[in-house]
Amino acid sequence: MLPGICKTFWNDSFIDPFDKTDQQKGVPTPLFELPFDEINLIKLPNSQDLKYSSFDLSEFIDNRRTIRKYAEKSLSINELSFLLWATQGLTKKLSDERSLRTVPSAGARHSFETILLVNNVNGLKPGLYRYIVSKHKLLPLDFNKEEIENLILGFRNINLVASSAVTFLWICVPERMTWKFNERGYRYLLLDAGHICQNLYLAAEAVDCGCCAIGAFDDEEVNAVLKLDNSGHFLAYAASIGKVT
Repeated sequence: MLPGICKTFWNDSFIDPFDKTDQQKGVPTPLFELPFDEINLIKLPNSQDLKYSSFDLSEFIDNRRTIRKYAEKSLSINELSFLLWATQGLTKKLSDERSLRTVPSAGARHSFETILLVNNVNGLKPGLYRYIVSKHKLLPLDFNKEEIENLILGFRNINLVASSAVTFLWICVPERMTWKFNERGYRYLLLDAGHICQNLYLAAEAVDCGCCAIGAFDDEEVNAVLKLDNSGHFLAYAASIGKVT
């Protein structure tokens, strides 16, 4: 192997990362958002209208801690709208299926879709919802909430998902990133997941909530329940949210 040339082992074969990307080959650009049916969309409050007077970023950074126990209090729909905007809010739609959002992403590709597992949010029935970034709306989903709760592991016998007011599930659509970056795109999309979750931690401080990032779950089983197992998409990261006790 020549100095400076590395190869990545992927899908049982060595692939040169300097091979042409799908973008260079002229493959059509992956959509920046998965298709959806607009009929049942639930409107969220306009995130730009939400004001939080005690917003001190330096204080939030200093106070940020992982919180695993939550008060039995509900989140308001306004607070949920703010948390969604802070983690994936669309600020500008660009050409070539790129977008600018409230978090950075390599090449502005933004590989993640947000699914919410809602337990206790005023104005929403318990269940699962998909955040439609382009509309700032929610789409109800028909999944078994309890089954997913049991597949995402707790901490010291605490089921963080079941006890949360809402849990964010970040589903990765890797072709958005690999289209431009080949296999190196997998590194970038995992970095992007960290950007999203850190924004959630800080935004949670503004609405008196605690947050706990979750990476412990049975990949195959949870992806099967979410009907992702034959799509190439997968649950990459999650985080529980609830009011501080």
